[in-house]
Amino acid sequence: MKASAPGKIILFGEHAVVYGRPAIAVPVTQVSAQAEVSESSRPGIWIDASDVGLHAELSTLPADRPLAALVHNLLAALGHKPYPDLQITISSTIPIASGMGSGAAVSVAVARAMASALGFPISDEQVSAFAYEIEKLHHGTPSGIDNTVVTHSRPVFFVRGRPIETLDVGAPFTIVIGDTGVPAPTKEAVSDVHKLWESDQARWDAVFDEVGKVVQSARERIATGAWMELGPLMIQNHRLLQQLTVSSPALDRLVAAALEAGALGAKLSGGGRGGNMIALAGEGTTHAIAAALKSAGSPRVIIAPVPASA
Repeated sequence: MKASAPGKIILFGEHAVVYGRPAIAVPVTQVSAQAEVSESSRPGIWIDASDVGLHAELSTLPADRPLAALVHNLLAALGHKPYPDLQITISSTIPIASGMGSGAAVSVAVARAMASALGFPISDEQVSAFAYEIEKLHHGTPSGIDNTVVTHSRPVFFVRGRPIETLDVGAPFTIVIGDTGVPAPTKEAVSDVHKLWESDQARWDAVFDEVGKVVQSARERIATGAWMELGPLMIQNHRLLQQLTVSSPALDRLVAAALEAGALGAKLSGGGRGGNMIALAGEGTTHAIAAALKSAGSPRVIIAPVPASA
């Protein structure tokens, strides 16, 4: 049985979302993770993930290794004993450690493929819950936005601990994603922001509140189709993330290059200190922005249209 899951990108609200403020994220279908689960002629459960150099039988892997933990959790939840002999093959075109939900997408694809192969129905809510538990191993204290967007494969307005809200998109727009080529140390960045917050909660809560206001304004503009007004909000969000110490020279360089090439706005996306930034392309500027990002050192650029809601 085969299953796939898209990547994702956060448009607004990263880091503040961990502290109860809203965030907006959209799926990126130009990249995806794929999982195939089939019967194996070899005893045991074999995991083949060539993208990360993993070729091993489940029992030989540390229980807290994300992929091993996911498979153990699934088998326990599905009540499948004795364990069947299986081959799990995983591949992905989503850049790893770049803020595009690679870990969540792999978890979602594997969960769906395994449940299908073993003949167990599984709901989106269950898939998202499995992926969230594995996100904890990847990121420490994740917000839950990655597994939510990737599982449901639709734009979302997300507040931690609240029911999912689908984000209405009034008119299509295009995001250009530029990879710094530097792995994003998300767990470290989240931990450092938490230390900042603990050192002066009033100060940093005020910053999170400002981020929250930006997100609410962005939601209104996206819903009404006024996407060209998102640019200044992106720039403001990036400046607030700089205050939170999660930008980097590489991210700032790509943001500046995008703006110079005609982007309406640009900001880092995800955990920061590496990974990706995003730029909002105005009419006729998409390819100029992409070329500028490549010239500024981005090894990988993705043009990601955000379609209007059906």
